Amino acid sequence: MRYSTQIKPISYVKSHAAELLDRITEEREPIIITQNGEARAVMVDMHSYERMHETLALLKVLAIAEKEIEKGETVALEEVMAEYGDEAKQA
Repeated sequence: MRYSTQIKPISYVKSHAAELLDRITEEREPIIITQNGEARAVMVDMHSYERMHETLALLKVLAIAEKEIEKGETVALEEVMAEYGDEAKQA
């Protein structure tokens, strides 16, 4: 992606909001909004925004798991299967 085509000043965003919303929904590419020549915000479509949050949540879970492994706070797979395997058979 070439960000140079995705950078728009706030004045452009104000006067072309509907067009930009259609564009980000169709292209799934963010629009960088500038104010006084400085990047101030990013406009993304809802689908991309939700996916980013899902990805962040997964990364947080993985980071927590990695710390637990480093601390030795693990349970053997056999123990988990013994405990939950029996419950799954009963359900």
